[in-house]
Amino acid sequence: MVLEENETDSIFEPQITDEFVETLYGNVHCILNGTPKANRPVILTFHDVGLNHKTCFETLFNHEDMYEIVRHLPVCHVEAPGQNEAAKTLPTAYVYPTMDQLSETLPAVIKHFGFRNVIGVGVGVGAYIMAKFALNHPDLVDGLVLLNINPNAEGLMDSVANKITEWTHTLPDTIISHLFGKEEIQTNLDLIATYRHHITTTMNQSNVSQFLRSYKNRIALEMERPVPGVNINVRTLKCPTLLIVGDNSPVVEAVVDCNSKLNPTKTTLLKMADCGGLPQVDQPAKVTEAFKYFIQGMGYLSSASMTRLRSRTASSSSISSFEGSRSRAHTNEKRGRSHTDVSIDSISNNNMAQSISKSTEMAC
Repeated sequence: MVLEENETDSIFEPQITDEFVETLYGNVHCILNGTPKANRPVILTFHDVGLNHKTCFETLFNHEDMYEIVRHLPVCHVEAPGQNEAAKTLPTAYVYPTMDQLSETLPAVIKHFGFRNVIGVGVGVGAYIMAKFALNHPDLVDGLVLLNINPNAEGLMDSVANKITEWTHTLPDTIISHLFGKEEIQTNLDLIATYRHHITTTMNQSNVSQFLRSYKNRIALEMERPVPGVNINVRTLKCPTLLIVGDNSPVVEAVVDCNSKLNPTKTTLLKMADCGGLPQVDQPAKVTEAFKYFIQGMGYLSSASMTRLRSRTASSSSISSFEGSRSRAHTNEKRGRSHTDVSIDSISNNNMAQSISKSTEMAC
C-alpha cells in the first residue's frame, strides 16, 4: 500500500494525545503522535527497563531523517505501569504484571485508540513484549522492528549471577549493565553518566525494580524456524521482522539466536558495527535508514517520497569493520548457516525492499 504522494507537501503538525489507558493489568501511559488513518498502520513502541518513551525513543523519532516516516505513520509510545517519568510508587497490593500479561495490555491500547493494525517497535524488554504480542495476535501486527531482543528465559547461571549482582550493585548499576556492554561502560563515560542520572533521578526506583523482576522471571518465547516440507506450521513470528543489535551490545548472541528461530523469508538481521547497547541512541540515522527501507518493503512508502531522506542518510552508512566481519563469520560457522553481508549505502531502494523478504545479516 503506497501512500499518496501529495501528502508529502502538506505541513506536518502532528496532534499529540497523552493519556493513561486502563487495562486488565494496570494503567499504561500512552503518547500518541499523529492521527490514525484507516489505510495505514500505527507505529507502536515499547521501551526497555529503566527507560521511558523519552529516553528510549526520543533521539530516534526526533531525528530529522525520521520526519519522512512519521509524517505518514502515526506513532504511539506505550509505557509499562509505573515506568512513566516521575511516576508515583505503585500500591502495595498491586501485583506487577508478568511479561505475558504486559504483552496483553497492547490489544487494549489498540482497541482504545481504534487502531486497525500496528508496526511494533521494541527495545530490550520492550522487544520481548512486542514479540510475545505478535505471537499471540498476528492479525494485529503488520511488522516488527526489534532491537536487542533476548527470546530466551534466564538461565541458571544468569540467575545466580543476577543474585550476586543484586547483593553487590545498586539498581542503577544493574540497569546500566543490562543496557550497555562492558566496553561501552568503561569507555563512553558521558553517555553512561547521562543514563545513570536519568535512572536515578527521573524514574521511580521501586517501580523499576518490579519491572526488572518481571523480566527476569520471563519464560522463553515459543518460536521455531519453519522448514519447508518438514514443519511449516510451527509457532513463529508471521510478520516481516527486522532485528537490530549493536556489535558491542551485551545481547548479540541472544539476537543471533532469535534470528535462527524465525522464518528466513521474512526476517532481516542488522548487526551495526561500532555501535553499543542502544543503537537508536548511538546511531539514529542508520537505524532510521534501515527502518525506512523495512517499511518501504512492506509497501507503505513509495521510493519517491523517501528521496530526501535517502540523500541525507546515505553518507552516514559504512561497511562493517574487519573485526565485525570476523565475529559474524565465527557466529555463522558455529551455527552452520550463512548470511549475506551488505551495507545500507551499497544497495538501491528497490534492492533493499526486496531483501526484506530474505533472511539477511546486514553490516552497517
